[in-house]
Amino acid sequence: MPGYEHPKPRLTWAVLAGSLFLFLGACGGAWDKWVGTEEEVILPGDRISVLLHARALSPDPKLADADILLPPPMVNPTWPQAGGFANHAMHHLDAGDILKPAWRAGAGEGADDEERLVGSPIIAGGRVFTMDAESNVNAFDAATGDKLWETELTPEHEDDGHIAGGLAFENDRVFAATGFAQVIAMEGASGAIIWRQALGGPIRSAPTVRGGRVFAVTVDNKLYALDAFDGTTLWSHTGIAEIASLLGGASPAVDGGVVVAAYSSGELVALKVENGRLLWTDSLASMRRTAVSSNLSHIRGRPVIDRGRVFAASFGGLFVSIDLRSGRRIWDRQIASMESPWVAGDYIFVLTNDAEIVCLSRKDGRIYWVQTLPPFADMEDKEDPITWTGPVLVRDRLIVAGSHGGVLAVSPYTGRILGQEDLPDGVSVPPVVAGGSVYFLSTEAELLAYR
Repeated sequence: MPGYEHPKPRLTWAVLAGSLFLFLGACGGAWDKWVGTEEEVILPGDRISVLLHARALSPDPKLADADILLPPPMVNPTWPQAGGFANHAMHHLDAGDILKPAWRAGAGEGADDEERLVGSPIIAGGRVFTMDAESNVNAFDAATGDKLWETELTPEHEDDGHIAGGLAFENDRVFAATGFAQVIAMEGASGAIIWRQALGGPIRSAPTVRGGRVFAVTVDNKLYALDAFDGTTLWSHTGIAEIASLLGGASPAVDGGVVVAAYSSGELVALKVENGRLLWTDSLASMRRTAVSSNLSHIRGRPVIDRGRVFAASFGGLFVSIDLRSGRRIWDRQIASMESPWVAGDYIFVLTNDAEIVCLSRKDGRIYWVQTLPPFADMEDKEDPITWTGPVLVRDRLIVAGSHGGVLAVSPYTGRILGQEDLPDGVSVPPVVAGGSVYFLSTEAELLAYR
């Protein structure tokens, strides 16, 4: 895959941020104030360093002068499921040189103390689909933002307060995994329910669909493979039970006839798609536990399958590269994360539990650079901790969004923070990109599109 060196910051990206955040009603200003330019721009207001706490990781000194070459940006026409495609490897996405606000729409009920938004939007068939905090699925016209339909998935006998899973799309069908222990298939054009299949436990992660099979993981670490046509259970696999876990979970990754599932126990398992035969298993429980929280080995970020390798990180502190066919561990690093790694060419970008973005070599796991993000909204008093989500690589920018409503652009070549801006509401799920458009879903269930 051809690569190219980092160009100088584009003025076209300066236009993008200015139009975007004026549209969002945030602080305003030109895009070069958010992304950065060759000239230093002095902004009014208080200065708070983003490097107020020590880095937990350090770059490899032998890579200090190495050039990072990324594949060229590519336009992906769809984002049909969590993580983009079924293998979760999206590489370098393109959203065009100039982006302007397109539309914004209410996407149902937002998060509160009992209900959370854990599923990102999906885009397919000219529509954008979302699942809100009350398990309602909404469809919007991707071109105009007009609402096309809404389907309520909560069974009549169920109470509120269940955390939904997420969505996937294939062959004009939308598949929803819910906290009511059901996978539901709907018509993409109308939202009409085609079938419901009850599983053995609630689901708090989006399903993955490929080749007529739907894969879903329940909170008690059981993977189900369902027939996408009628919901029939084809096979299942049971992992080790885990009492404590994080909110949300990892959607399985599928590629090359193999499905890789990640469990809250820290287990990573690979099985044959057609029959569920176990190929290999690994554990991402860290051997070096220095905090009580590291006892949680939950793999919450989606595993990625890319060119015969599997990449996955656990909350407990282990990031691994594994051969897809043999299960041989190629390398591992003491890196804790509850977000999905992002693979682009020969590099991997991951957001750690210590509020750091790290760039690693896909080949051997060595670290090129580390960038610390603000861990608190109030850095002076160390109050209001920020939960960051991402990253997503779009046109030479790593985009991360925070629970406080802030968004940062980070250079994938150096780790330098290029700019920052405030959104109207917090964000708990990463943005998605399709057809040259970028979509955000806020914790208040507001969907924003711009292209």
